Amino acid sequence: MSDYKLDGLLALCQQAAKDTAILVDAAREGVQAKIVKDGKIDSAALDREQFAAHGFAWLQTYARAIEQLVHWAERLEAESQFGELEQLTLQVGCAEYLSQMAGGIPMSQVEVVRPRDLGVGHVKARDFHTDAVTKLIQEGNSAHARVRIAELLDVNTQMFGNDALGDETLDMIQEQFRRFAAEEVAPNAPAWHDNDVLIPDEIITQMAELGVFGLTIPEEFGGLDMGKTAMCVVTEELSRGYIGVGSLGTRSEIAGELINIGGTPEQKEKYLPLLASGELLPTAVFTEPNTGSDLASLKTRAVRDGDVYRITGNKTWITHAARSDMMTLLARTDPDEPGYKGLSMFLIEKPRGTQDDPFPLPGMTGTEIEVLGYRGMKEYELAFDNLEVPASALLGGQEGQGFKQLMSTFEAARIQTAARAVGVAANALELGLRYAHERIQFGHTIIKFPRVAAKLGWMAVETQIARQISFFAAREKDLEHRTDIEAGMAKLLAARVAWSNADNALQVHGGNGYALEYPISRVLVDARILNIFEGAAEIQAHVIARGLLKP
Repeated sequence: MSDYKLDGLLALCQQAAKDTAILVDAAREGVQAKIVKDGKIDSAALDREQFAAHGFAWLQTYARAIEQLVHWAERLEAESQFGELEQLTLQVGCAEYLSQMAGGIPMSQVEVVRPRDLGVGHVKARDFHTDAVTKLIQEGNSAHARVRIAELLDVNTQMFGNDALGDETLDMIQEQFRRFAAEEVAPNAPAWHDNDVLIPDEIITQMAELGVFGLTIPEEFGGLDMGKTAMCVVTEELSRGYIGVGSLGTRSEIAGELINIGGTPEQKEKYLPLLASGELLPTAVFTEPNTGSDLASLKTRAVRDGDVYRITGNKTWITHAARSDMMTLLARTDPDEPGYKGLSMFLIEKPRGTQDDPFPLPGMTGTEIEVLGYRGMKEYELAFDNLEVPASALLGGQEGQGFKQLMSTFEAARIQTAARAVGVAANALELGLRYAHERIQFGHTIIKFPRVAAKLGWMAVETQIARQISFFAAREKDLEHRTDIEAGMAKLLAARVAWSNADNALQVHGGNGYALEYPISRVLVDARILNIFEGAAEIQAHVIARGLLKP
């Protein structure tokens, strides 16, 4: 057992997890004093105090992350699987996050939020330093402990600790998709990225055969009905091979949720089996130029004309638009309702495009957006000019439900995005670790240099933290609990971890990491998108803050 492990570690971390409430409660009181008026949140004050409000979202996310890391350790301890690597992961993870809560949480590279920014005075900040918190902060996250973690990471099997899935089926799924990603995806990802080509149809066929597209669709419609936790496991492993492959199921997940929750019986019978089998590839057509996350300002119009709707407008950042067979498209059906109430969702079938004719549907044109990373499906700007669709394409058969229907999918989509981020983080870790064991400098492999090893040790810790908070959100969703805040926290944290890991792994590579021939250069640009799509980090923090700060 490591000399760097603290005595009574689990009990110490359990107590510290409880003690986070001291700082969180004080911060809640401090931020509410800035933004609450007459018993409710004042929107103008919330916008004015964004730094404090978003900082509170991050503080609460850290507290939740520590809590879930402790629960992960408790499950391992109960199964007598709480080994040295897992113990040090708990110790270092809790110690570092407690330190940041007390001294400053990096919301981004240039924004560090401290207790005083949240209205926490000196006395209340001092109260946070209980015996458990103080001991962990002072002794838990030593450089030697992080180096020891790196020594315990298995460079050959790329196993970085016990994930405590607690389910034999999930364990088998993880093993199956890890093998698929390692054999079929990872070796080909560099060429797909470098040549900026679509992920081959053969890969999509194999994924369909493995059940990826029907993972969460009910069995009565041909799906596996395995829930969001299984979705996280599958998505992480595929994204560990290549984020583009891990993202192929995202649009099917969104479309499946939309139809299963809001579709008519006829729409469910028609589309869900086709989605589950992978015969029908959908694309999500929501975002517009100059609106971004502000869907209330959406301008694309759908005008009823007898038995059809005619759609006119522009969309942007539409992933997989050309090869898809169906669009889930959000448009305004009521011009007199300028906000969310006038929006409706449509299920629009389209012929699959080709390289020579990417958009053969009359009334629809598109232009590719060239991107740094996140390739394999391609991004497009779309234009619709009097596109004619049958009235039966209206999701649920009722106008004005589009925004509500879309909101019902955001929890699952953000949980899946968190899982994608964990996969990218794990990929960066394994690339950095392998390189550190192979690269020789000054007569030693560079893993022998403490600062290199300590970087890798921390990357392993934070990857596990992101994984556990993502699994927590998924389990809550599987229990049919409302998870908008939990999903937001998972996405917020995991996206930052993916970027941090990719950046640090490239640093481990040194100059070689900047060369296109090394996969870490691709992983870096892939990781960068995770803080932006499915709700930018700032939007995510705003949603979390508003939900948590309600009086």
